Amino acid sequence: MADPASLPEPDRIEGAPHPRETRAIFGHAAAQAGFLDAYRSGRLHHAWLIAGPRGIGKATLAWHLARFLLATPEDGGMFAPPPPETLDIPDDHPVARRMRALAEPRLFLLRRGPNDKGTALSQVIAVDEVRKLKSFFTLSAADGGRRAAIVDAADEMNPSAANALLKLLEEPPPGAFFFLVAHQPNRLLPTIRSRCRELRLHPLPPPELSDALVQAGDEIAPEDRQPLAELAAGSVGEAFRLTNAGGLETYGALLRLLSDLPRLDRTRALQLAETAAGKQGADRFELIVTLLETFLSRLARAGATGQAPPEAAAGEAALIARLAPTPAAALAWADLGHDLAARARRGKAVNLDPAALLMDILLKIDETAGRLAS
Repeated sequence: MADPASLPEPDRIEGAPHPRETRAIFGHAAAQAGFLDAYRSGRLHHAWLIAGPRGIGKATLAWHLARFLLATPEDGGMFAPPPPETLDIPDDHPVARRMRALAEPRLFLLRRGPNDKGTALSQVIAVDEVRKLKSFFTLSAADGGRRAAIVDAADEMNPSAANALLKLLEEPPPGAFFFLVAHQPNRLLPTIRSRCRELRLHPLPPPELSDALVQAGDEIAPEDRQPLAELAAGSVGEAFRLTNAGGLETYGALLRLLSDLPRLDRTRALQLAETAAGKQGADRFELIVTLLETFLSRLARAGATGQAPPEAAAGEAALIARLAPTPAAALAWADLGHDLAARARRGKAVNLDPAALLMDILLKIDETAGRLAS
């Protein structure tokens, strides 16, 4: 059995700071203003669902809001200070320091724990983890004051865990506040969603995405900021994954290969596919498939709207204009993107050779380009 402390944190992106360590929030001004207005009005809801695509700062906002609640003095009557104008809490505040160290006694972090054998992280948040949350509220009740729970991510709960959390949301302990992070809120029980006030977050525009990466310590060249923002679709988390895996370089190589469509250079295609062979190539396979899906999505969107997106690599605009000149072509590329994503998932599930699977995907793209050109 592995030491639980040696397991990776399930809510941390490799190479990036944990959301509790992130000092500033870029973007999401409307969500912050909505929460602050509710606080200042004295009608603060006890449960908040922070929803949106993966990696855009939902967990960072959850930690930001919990830190604000736990560090801000409660109403002191006529001698109370004026209502706060911002959600920001100084880095050297005792609550902020304790939260960064996971040592704040009034905060509970609900996330995936070890599996039954203790050898790896569980794939779901199990009911036992929610029972710990219930015990936390029971044991901390004597201290009084506000208490907060962050659930990251709520859509990872199994059915038993979801039902156990629902009971807490239906009858919240005094002074308890819940922050549920959800990448796919539709996967949550409708009754859980109905007990929460939702803060819907949206992908970050390129300037704010770049600022968030710089804050996280990921220095990117100015000329790479726009292309990375295009490929990451406004997600800081996805941008980290791409930079860690050489995503910009790989996307450029893919476009150079696809520039020959509908006469795909099969020798070069096979060389690319073989870089994803074997267990060692699993991450490479995932990267290439993700970038191919991104390219097909950009093709479809450009063909449907008649407007090419800003280039994510040299020559992309001309290639998109040639391959997706009409809405009919856009529909064909959209259908292919959906089919190839399903094909990749099925192939991975039955342990098909990644190189052969990737070569098959490239040939399907070439076949579609040929049919559209005829």
